[in-house]
Amino acid sequence: MTAGRRPQPRATIMLGHSPDPDDAFMFYALAKEKIPTGAFRFKHIMQDIQTLNERARRCELDVTAISFHAYPYVARDYALLPCGASMGDGYGPMLVSLKPFSLKDLPKLRIAIPGRLTSAFLALQLFLKNSKFKIQNSKFMVVPFEQIFNAVRNGKADVGLIIHEGQLTYARDGFHLILDLGVWWKGKTGLPLPLGGNVIRKSLGIKKSRAISRILSASIRYGLDHLDEAMPYLKGYARDLDDSLTRRFVKMYVNDYTVDYGPTGREAITEFLKQGAGAGLVPGISKLEFI
Repeated sequence: MTAGRRPQPRATIMLGHSPDPDDAFMFYALAKEKIPTGAFRFKHIMQDIQTLNERARRCELDVTAISFHAYPYVARDYALLPCGASMGDGYGPMLVSLKPFSLKDLPKLRIAIPGRLTSAFLALQLFLKNSKFKIQNSKFMVVPFEQIFNAVRNGKADVGLIIHEGQLTYARDGFHLILDLGVWWKGKTGLPLPLGGNVIRKSLGIKKSRAISRILSASIRYGLDHLDEAMPYLKGYARDLDDSLTRRFVKMYVNDYTVDYGPTGREAITEFLKQGAGAGLVPGISKLEFI
């Protein structure tokens, strides 16, 4: 009698994403083993997006969320996955303050930003260049995104560049909106503002990369089909959001573009990085590499 084959051990994939409701939602099905993962097991690494950007530059993770701003710096080692994007279609990162400043006040104000490689910061820099506002580099201070409101309240900064759920809670917390960069970008280009996406190490090879891409896409689709089921899980990542706002935030950033960029999403990423390179803000890329 021939002994049966032992099952092959599954390859561990280090998956980096931020501890936010939208990312948690995308990977709910993976975290809770709701879908088959074949030859792979996924180890979730939850860190803020600036940290993930820096880890990608050191090529430490197999798959990771990344700011599109950071992609030109890691393009040698990583390719873009077609799923997992966060795009603001007519909305996006915001400049907010406790005092009702105007745009013309910006050059004299201290601005707290969530990281120099975040797409929010690149969008802000593009806005400033287009508007011919000149702001000294020393006016920008890097503050962890979840501490930006406090940095303004405590007087360390005059203005905060907010991302994530702060876009829904700033008015409730007594802040004034100075600028919505997603609105500005949409008006300028007619395109959604590309904020973050997922990348995969090229050294994994195209066959594994495509298989992993299919699994991640299945996780996103499962979440979209089972939002009510996922809500208790999301509550652990919804800072200061009730159920209604959590649903609203997830639907803002997990949508058709998240399932697949499509032609419009790819055009948006290309245009964003092209303008960044044209302004001397990021290295140029001759052609974006998608799995």
